[in-house]
Amino acid sequence: MAITDLPVTDSLFPGFRLLDVTTSGARIRVRTGGQGPALLLLHGYPQTHVLWHKLAERLKDHFTLVCADLRGYGDSDKPLTDPEHFPYSKRAMALDMAQVMTLLGHERFLVGAHDRGARVAHRLALDHAERVTKLATLDIAPTREMYVGTTDAFARAYWHWFFLIQPAPFPEKMIGADPEAYWRKKCGSGAAGLKPFAPEALAEYLRCFADPRTIHGSCEDYRAAATIDIRHDDEDGDRKLTQPLLALWGENGIIGKCFDPLALWRLRAENVQGRSLPGGHYLAEEIPDLVAAQFIAFFGDKS
Repeated sequence: MAITDLPVTDSLFPGFRLLDVTTSGARIRVRTGGQGPALLLLHGYPQTHVLWHKLAERLKDHFTLVCADLRGYGDSDKPLTDPEHFPYSKRAMALDMAQVMTLLGHERFLVGAHDRGARVAHRLALDHAERVTKLATLDIAPTREMYVGTTDAFARAYWHWFFLIQPAPFPEKMIGADPEAYWRKKCGSGAAGLKPFAPEALAEYLRCFADPRTIHGSCEDYRAAATIDIRHDDEDGDRKLTQPLLALWGENGIIGKCFDPLALWRLRAENVQGRSLPGGHYLAEEIPDLVAAQFIAFFGDKS
């Protein structure tokens, strides 16, 4: 396992280091900077660590930020999969992040995460409970409970959940015919359209998603979520997260309309607080000041 410094060629994270951190299972692309307690930030589908560029400017004086590309996404490795999709299980992804934090010298740390990254963060806080001190999630409820509670309205809004889990290579070929058109349709269909995405960030998302390996890796992420991840959840039995958990969701999004996020998180965690915020799914980019204020208050509270 090793750390390699890379040249910075963009202006998205002024003063931050760009690294490749090689774990036991994958090479993970990382952006890190700031000062204070360590805060790991994990992105969602179909984005990269660049998701956090607006929040980084607002949080860097409060926390040492570690913004990582999940395996299968961005400039991180896209490992070969297996019939059970274990290489893209949240357990495997969580181990990557635990090892990244070890290599960067952060034995205990906070986690803030959006979308797919929040599913990784949930497993990270379960499998490495002694290391994760607090967890904040953006616009999700727990995976297993969302599948159980799927309604017609949710399936229509989150059609990609059911498309991406189809056996390879069907969704890969369909998306690969025009990755940019797919990305814009998928991410621009909310109330805010494409407005949350700064041009330089959008260019990075489209660059990374144009890679057929990213399309495949992200499909594998969803296939794992519908199969092995639920099995891992079931194996936990009645075990709950013991760390304080902050659940935030967009009042203009789907999660709060189709689910009761706080009630579902309280099935999986002992200490839950949270609320909706006036935005859509991409909260960290649409309303970064409000998300930063929530993170600073929650993660900075020593109680």
